[in-house]
This record gives sequence, C-alpha cells and structure tokens, in this order.
Amino acid sequence: MIPYNKKNKTLATNLRNYMTDYEKRLWYQCLCLFPVRFNRQKRLGNYIVDFYCHKAKLVIEVDGEQHYEEDFIKYDLGRTKFLESYGLKILRFSNYDINDNFEGICEYIENTVKQRLSDFGYKSEIWD
Repeated sequence: MIPYNKKNKTLATNLRNYMTDYEKRLWYQCLCLFPVRFNRQKRLGNYIVDFYCHKAKLVIEVDGEQHYEEDFIKYDLGRTKFLESYGLKILRFSNYDINDNFEGICEYIENTVKQRLSDFGYKSEIWD
C-alpha cells in the first residue's frame, strides 16, 4: 500500500470538486465508464494524482500548460520517480491531446488498462 499525506485531504477534495474541463471530459466520457474502478484526485505519498486505478496500478495525469515550465518539469520528474518506485505506470496527456485526439486517448488508456490487468493475472471477463 502506498502511504499518503493526510494533510492533502482538503486539497484533494477541492481538486475533485473543481476539475478542469479536460479532466471532466476524460472522467465523465471515458474513465468513469470503465469496468475497473478509477479514483479522481487520489492522494499517493505527498502527491495528488489526477486519476488512479489501483487494480491496474495506473496513474493518468492531464497536464495544463504550466507542466511545461522548468519548475513543473522537475517537480513532475520527482513525482514520476516516486510513483514508479511503487510499480505504478504513469500516462501523461496534455490538454491539447485531450481536445485534439480524445477517442485515441481513451482507446490507448483502455488498451493499457487491459494489458496491465493481464500482466497482473486478472481474467479478461472483467472487461467483457
């Protein structure tokens, strides 16, 4: 189990209540429809990830423009390193990707989830 910082509870709740339009689209039109559970704004360690699927050990991040600034790039690298140390796979998509290639992203996520579930020994009936 990945420890989490209890102090981040209020922040995670606020982020969940005020998701960006891109996060909302990915959540309501894709992730919440999956047969495996995803969590929104999940606390993992000292971080809060946009979306998390425990069963597939998968984190999905939707990155706005600020994530391409030098300070955010360094922060995201540290966060990725921490999450990967727990065996998690991280998928990152820009707001532009969500807007421009939504169906492709949903298909890619679905294929990744299926592969990860298979890798962890879950049967395909979960998806069927």
